[in-house]
Amino acid sequence: MAHKLVIVGSGPAGLTAALYAARANLEPLCIEGLEAGGQLMLTTEVENYPGFPKGLLGPEMMQLFREQAARFGTKFASGNVERVDFSKRPFKLWVDDELIEGKSVIIATGATAMWLGIPSETKLRGHGVSACATCDGFFFKDKDVAVIGGGDTAMEEATFLTKFAKTVTVVHRRDKLRASKIMQQKAMNNPKIKWKWNAVVTEVLGDKAVEGVRLQDVHAKKEEVLHVQGLFLAIGHKPNTEFLKGHIALDNQGYVIVKDNTKTSVKGVFVAGDVFDHRYRQAVTAAGSGCMAAIDSERWLEEKGGVH
Repeated sequence: MAHKLVIVGSGPAGLTAALYAARANLEPLCIEGLEAGGQLMLTTEVENYPGFPKGLLGPEMMQLFREQAARFGTKFASGNVERVDFSKRPFKLWVDDELIEGKSVIIATGATAMWLGIPSETKLRGHGVSACATCDGFFFKDKDVAVIGGGDTAMEEATFLTKFAKTVTVVHRRDKLRASKIMQQKAMNNPKIKWKWNAVVTEVLGDKAVEGVRLQDVHAKKEEVLHVQGLFLAIGHKPNTEFLKGHIALDNQGYVIVKDNTKTSVKGVFVAGDVFDHRYRQAVTAAGSGCMAAIDSERWLEEKGGVH
C-alpha cells in the first residue's frame, strides 16, 4: 500500500518536513539514507540555530529533530534510494531493491563535500586528507595543516582547526575570499592562520601519511612545497541527485530546479534543503524549506483527495 508521503533524506530539511507532515496526519515515511542526519552529523558545535543560546552539537541536534518527528508518528527506513519512477502515481522508489510507493514525495537528500580528484589525495584520504575538520581536527594537535577553499566553509574549518593545530594555512586559487565579511574577519584576526593566495594544490606528498602539499601559482606557474601533516578540503558541494537524473528537472550542477517555492517539475514531488539551495546552505534555512515542502505536500494531497 502506498504511503501518503515519502521523505527522502534525514537532515534538518527532511526531519522538519517529517515533523510537520506527521502533525498533519500524513503518516510520513522518512528514508534516512546511509548517512542519516545529513551534514550536521559532521559538525561539532552549532551556534547559530535560533533557540539554543549556548549552542549544541550537530549530532545532538539531529537526534532531537528525529525524536520530535518520531513523537508525532513518523516512520523511518534506513538505506539509500537507488532509483525512482515518477512517471505516474503512486510514485515508486527503490531502497536496496525494496519497492516503496508514495502518493507524494519530498526530496531532501542534501549535498556532499567535493574533492580535488587527484590520485595522491585519494590515496591519503583518511590518512591526513579530510573533508571534515570537525570530524578529524582532534588528530592534528600541535601539527601544521592546510585548508583549501575561500568560502564560509573554508573559514569555518580553518578557524575550528586552530583549536588543535599549531598553524593553519588557507590555500585559495584567487587573491580574495568569497566568504562572508564576518567569517573573513574572524579568520584574518586569528594569529594561527596563514594565507597562500593564487595557489592550487597539484599533489599531496607522503606515502602513508601527509607530509606536505605541492602548490602551483596560478599565474606564474612556479611550484613550492608547503610542509603540512594534514589537508582539509572545503571547496564546495555536490547535490545528492544521481538517482533523480531523467526523472525530475535538475540544473547543470545537479541541483533540483524549484518552481513556486518547493515544487519540482513533477506534480506531487517537492524539494527541501541543500539539494536545491546552493546559496544559503544553513540548517535553519533547510529546516524552513522542510516546513514549506510539508505544507505544500499536504495541500497538494488535499486537492487530490489524498488518494489519487
